Amino acid sequence: MRAIEITQPGGPGVLTPCERPVPLLKPGEVLIRVLAAGVNRPDVFQRLGQYPVPPGASDLPGLEVAGEIVDGDLGASGFEKGDLVCALVQGGGYAEYCAAPLDQCLPVPKGLTPLEAAALPETFFTVWSNVFQRAALAEGESLLVQGGSSGIGTTAIQLATALGHRVFATAGSRDKCRACEDLGAERAIDYKTEDFAAVVKELTNGKGVDVVLDMVGGDYVAREISCLADDGRIVVIALLGGAKANVDLGQVLRRRLTITGSTLRPRPVAFKAGIARELRERVWPLLDAGRIKPVIYQTFPLEAAADAHTLMESSAHVGKIMLNVAAN
Repeated sequence: MRAIEITQPGGPGVLTPCERPVPLLKPGEVLIRVLAAGVNRPDVFQRLGQYPVPPGASDLPGLEVAGEIVDGDLGASGFEKGDLVCALVQGGGYAEYCAAPLDQCLPVPKGLTPLEAAALPETFFTVWSNVFQRAALAEGESLLVQGGSSGIGTTAIQLATALGHRVFATAGSRDKCRACEDLGAERAIDYKTEDFAAVVKELTNGKGVDVVLDMVGGDYVAREISCLADDGRIVVIALLGGAKANVDLGQVLRRRLTITGSTLRPRPVAFKAGIARELRERVWPLLDAGRIKPVIYQTFPLEAAADAHTLMESSAHVGKIMLNVAAN
């Protein structure tokens, strides 16, 4: 099969087209003939040598795919060979065939193409597990999304808005802020020219937001605490601004604040299967009805994965960057 491998840690140029054997299946896995795959920030970190591959996972990059089930024990899942699915995987997505845990497969939502469906798993699993499970965003509560124009951000904005929450977001330009507002954010804040903490406090009449989805870390954490409501939660999912933060623990104590975080890739299949079940029950009906939809910025053929990574690192995109694996 055609695939893209990382020959050594480095820049986008180390992503090299190659031929690999079709993956052998482990118990509980299905083989997917990949039609499309998503490009995500963790792929970049893996390419740079900063995100080790979990034991037993493919060394090929790619954490989400969509395509046709061609092999595997489908048991009582309701899936059949030939069905189109999208799946969250631990690696191996940049290839014509990918092994995926059956319990991490979801049907392609009604009206979506495989390319659009491949844009779902990484961001929807991440947002659901962190915003709605870990941070427990509840009815009547509000959310601040840092990096609102990213794949994660566009998903979080749409999903929280569709479920009835007030949503605020940050982005790095007026155009990106406008895109966030078009997706449902009540107000998008240009972090380069505005103080997001002050704006959020003003918009909430001094109360602050209940949950912050943070992809930045670093000195953002202290500022997020300042615009968090009592009993509020910050959930950290990336550290683009650094791994160290100076915070006022007095506020954490007095106002009963929670700072938490997670990474999804190393978690066991059983954990991710639980997310998949909730997504199918709570979120897939929204996708089927067209109330939310993945935002795709640009698509590249598989062999141009290096160009996709260059775009990812430029941060010029709004939404998802995709690989059309079916294209020759």
